Amino acid sequence: MTDPSMTTTYPLPMARQPHGVRRVLLDTGYSVSAFPVALAAFVLVVVDLALGIGLSVLIGGVLVLSLGVLIARGVARLERIRIQAMLGREATTPAYLRARPDDGFWRRQLTPLRDPQSWLDVVWSLVGLVTGTIAFALTVAWWAAAGAGLTYWFWLRFLPEREPGDHELAYYLGLGDSDTAASLVQLALGIVALVTLPWVVRFAALLHSSLATVLLSSRAELQQEVARVEGGRDAARMAEAESLRRLERDIHDGPQQRLVRLTMDLGRAKRQMDQDPERAASTIDEALSQARETVAELRSLSRGIAPPLLVDRGLAAALEEMLAQSVVPVESRIDVPPQLPPHVETAVYFVVAEALTNVAKHSGAASASVSVTADGTQGGWVEVRVEDDGVGGAHPAKGLGLAGLRQRLTAVDGTLEVSSPEGGPTVLLARIPR
Repeated sequence: MTDPSMTTTYPLPMARQPHGVRRVLLDTGYSVSAFPVALAAFVLVVVDLALGIGLSVLIGGVLVLSLGVLIARGVARLERIRIQAMLGREATTPAYLRARPDDGFWRRQLTPLRDPQSWLDVVWSLVGLVTGTIAFALTVAWWAAAGAGLTYWFWLRFLPEREPGDHELAYYLGLGDSDTAASLVQLALGIVALVTLPWVVRFAALLHSSLATVLLSSRAELQQEVARVEGGRDAARMAEAESLRRLERDIHDGPQQRLVRLTMDLGRAKRQMDQDPERAASTIDEALSQARETVAELRSLSRGIAPPLLVDRGLAAALEEMLAQSVVPVESRIDVPPQLPPHVETAVYFVVAEALTNVAKHSGAASASVSVTADGTQGGWVEVRVEDDGVGGAHPAKGLGLAGLRQRLTAVDGTLEVSSPEGGPTVLLARIPR
């Protein structure tokens, strides 16, 4: 499964959409070809399904039905390709239900019949003929009207003589019954058809493709959203489990060892109190020093869980204190509202903390800049940008805490982009929804 929360370069710009004459020609090609493609799909699928239903009392009927569903899948795939190639619109392919390796022959054959998307493809093969016919008719009619109207003056001479009582449109408009009047009226109609042609063929193409997108690609968007939510949930679990393991290890290796030594020192001081008061006082002083160091380490660990300043005074104050303690000079811009959801504040804090830790340990940078801004829209984003002038080469595969940031941001539906070419600079950009 692709993880959408982490990229190593900035997203590429979208391909430029065609305009002008090329847009009209592509829309025309899509609309005109919609009818023959839809007609062929309709005939193949309907005949196959009818034959399969008719033979359903026999074993072979199931195989014929499965073949019809697979034909509909192929038609759907062709339509997605046409939408992307000719209209430049995204038409993602949903994940079809697949047979498991240990499934038997008949279960494999029935798998397409158990897949909801396959039946949506069948529906498209049936109803696509309706929109395909409308798109084809509109496009051909408008092109014919434009071409015939603009050239009527030329091929009028080749028309047979009108019978008595037959009149051109110009006659009914009160312009007379002459060839000149008829040519002028047809020319005006041709110009109107030509001017409105781009909008008409665009409407025809969108009429057909919109229904195709709903039936053939809407489940793909739902599947991607489900995968994103599941990925965020799994990332949150992994991040929580990793944090708990790290906390247990830090407590075991730090404060717990110091408390054991403190207990031993106090026991030794108690035994020395009667025999050697001076050594007992020295031992107590060492115990006090151990106690102070233990308290300081516990405070440091508590900041890693939920920084007290972040809880008491908010994100801006916590970030300012962190930046003031940075070993690398940092130029900062903090512009966030006073009240943000707690999970957003925690995520922003740890993104900045981890980024500055990487700058201090690995980048060799002489300076860095931190920008934390929030847009003014309701339900917008908080953007964190950390840049340094170090040696570059940062990559999630190398560790450096970036993998942990990816998990933390995925858990809050955030995104992380890292640009770090060899030689620098390194730019880390995180966006967290509010």
